[in-house]
Amino acid sequence: MAEDWAAVARAINERVKELGWRQRELAERSHVSSAIVREIQRNTVNRKRSPRTLESLSVALGWHPQHLEAVLNGRKPPKPEDGPSKQEMEFSARLDALERRLDSITDRLDDMKADLAMVVDYIRSEVQARATERRRS
Repeated sequence: MAEDWAAVARAINERVKELGWRQRELAERSHVSSAIVREIQRNTVNRKRSPRTLESLSVALGWHPQHLEAVLNGRKPPKPEDGPSKQEMEFSARLDALERRLDSITDRLDDMKADLAMVVDYIRSEVQARATERRRS
């Protein structure tokens, strides 16, 4: 069965409305970026998400951690009491937040590596140009 991101968006939007929350509050409570929450709520970008993202959103909304994953795959969501303890859910949400921070750090390091490679290439070309100039003199 195909993934039903529209059903996930409907479920989240209905629950957020029930709770009287704004998008920002869901993002803060779930430790999921506002941009990702917006994409999921609006069903604008249907790409594979980390299972922890849907889990964090489910937990923040007071559902079983696998609730949104079940909705996504057309299954009946489990009841909240069938899931892990509140402490386990909080741990999972924190783990997800750490994973996102680590991804962000990795992206920054990749950017720095690319910048450093450009600097090294520039310095090499300058050294070669000066060596060539000295040989001509």
